[in-house]
Amino acid sequence: MKKNSIYVEIPIHAEMEDLWEASQNPGLHEQWDLRFSSISYQPKEREDDPQEFTYRTNIGLGLSVEGWGRSKGTHDGKDGSRTSSLHFGTGQKISIIREGKGYWKYIPKADKDMTFLTQYDYQTRFGTLGAWVDRLFFRPMIGWATALSFDVLKRWLEKGMTPKSQYLQFFAYWILSFFFSFIWIYHGLIPKVLYKHPEEIALAESLLPLSVSANFVVFWMGIAEILFGLSWWVIKRRRRLYYLQVLAFPFLTASAIMADPSTLTHPFSPLTYNSSLFLLSVLGLAVSRDVPTAKNCKRKKKESA
Repeated sequence: MKKNSIYVEIPIHAEMEDLWEASQNPGLHEQWDLRFSSISYQPKEREDDPQEFTYRTNIGLGLSVEGWGRSKGTHDGKDGSRTSSLHFGTGQKISIIREGKGYWKYIPKADKDMTFLTQYDYQTRFGTLGAWVDRLFFRPMIGWATALSFDVLKRWLEKGMTPKSQYLQFFAYWILSFFFSFIWIYHGLIPKVLYKHPEEIALAESLLPLSVSANFVVFWMGIAEILFGLSWWVIKRRRRLYYLQVLAFPFLTASAIMADPSTLTHPFSPLTYNSSLFLLSVLGLAVSRDVPTAKNCKRKKKESA
């Protein structure tokens, strides 16, 4: 089965020594690299010996993968570039990775501009099944994690944004996006399109002229809500969706109360429910500005490189 090695490249405005330290110092490296939870260097007998280290990656549910690594050497190029070669692997059967090799390259440009890139590949476990799982799921995932980590490193060196704060922002942004997508799809599909809940019909009837079918309006409102929920996975500039919600939720709340003031006494009052969604939308606006993204990295190596 043909497979492509993982390649990630990003421009970074930083000094060579700062970039080198952030990526070669294990205490700094483990802060920004999503692939590792901890990295520990082993003592060397001689200065020119390869640097050996161990790593650990938490994968959830109390499980973790531990492995070994060996930095096989660094050298300076004639153009001022540096290269760090790597050999890594793990003996744990839970890991799909058996053993791999790769390198990091640091290429200086003009005025403190750097190109930071990596290329690596690995052998998998579990035969043909492992190869298919790697091709369809694991390899795209670890490539994405590498690219996201590079963007986090870039923002750390260029803007001083700590990796921890960036990852908190990143995961808050995507959790809120998933949450709002689920909310709109659910409330469009279940009570409006599939079941046409009596309260939905009654609310529409109280606001519409007698000549307009409430069932028809509720159905198409449900379709609109489903489409809005799906748009969270299609529209790239989700800040616009948050702005729409900040404007929409007060209007929806007022409409529901005007149609049936008794809803204020319900256990799930539209006042408290929509107020919560309004505040979450405001929070979404706050965290959706300048979110780290893997899309800022090049993922394919130029043939001439």
